[in-house]
Amino acid sequence: MSKFKELQKIFIDRIEISQYIGLDTSILFYNKLQESIAKPLKMILLYGKPGTGKSILINKIYHDMKDRGDVFLISTPIRNSDEFVKTLYGFLVGNDEEIPDFLTYNRFVELCQTLKDERHITVLLDEAQLYPSEMMEQIRLISDTRAIKFVVSLHKTEKEDLIAKEHFQSRIWETIELKNGTIHDTQMYIQKKLIQQNYFEIASMFDKKNVKLIHKFTKGNYREINKLMYTLFEIYDYYENNRPSKIAYKTIRNRYIEMAALKLGYIHA
Repeated sequence: MSKFKELQKIFIDRIEISQYIGLDTSILFYNKLQESIAKPLKMILLYGKPGTGKSILINKIYHDMKDRGDVFLISTPIRNSDEFVKTLYGFLVGNDEEIPDFLTYNRFVELCQTLKDERHITVLLDEAQLYPSEMMEQIRLISDTRAIKFVVSLHKTEKEDLIAKEHFQSRIWETIELKNGTIHDTQMYIQKKLIQQNYFEIASMFDKKNVKLIHKFTKGNYREINKLMYTLFEIYDYYENNRPSKIAYKTIRNRYIEMAALKLGYIHA
């Protein structure tokens, strides 16, 4: 496999702890979320546009705090209310406990009220915009018992802003909005991803003009940066196999970044 094929793989968009990059802004959000979880809050709202790093942040927090035994993650929405309640029951009383046949949503709320002075857990809900509205109402009511604190992560759109304002206004005591990265974040993200895989020379090939152009096309959105970088190295792989004389191995040419942007539809010929 060619070097550029290997470089492409680095920028495949996936949610894995190994893909977490400690940028100044991402560390700031991480610390803020960790501090919020430590506060006596009912609910925490984590939101931002797709590609701003919500899922990787949620997974990083869970990875670092799960050994405490009071932080749990639901990464894929459970849209069935009964299954959702059973999952929460397992978190609250222990997964080894047999789920009682009589367990219903109302019975579970009663259990939470009974245990609120003895047991407090935090449940991280990723992709929360996919939950039906009636389940969001159930989540609200469960949070009122204070036995379970929810970190609700969802995409920022007009619809989700409305949900946040109307449904959670009286319960959310902390709101964390993730945003696209700066030009500096973009540079650090690219270079740290490459350095993680020991591609130090490739990381040094990206100069300020390259980074500014990448940021211009992607607006600092990490998902879009991954797409652009993947496509850029796909183009380099093509030229290495077909027209190697066209590649400058000591620098990254802006015209290849523009070609990648053209292929992705960021610009038009």
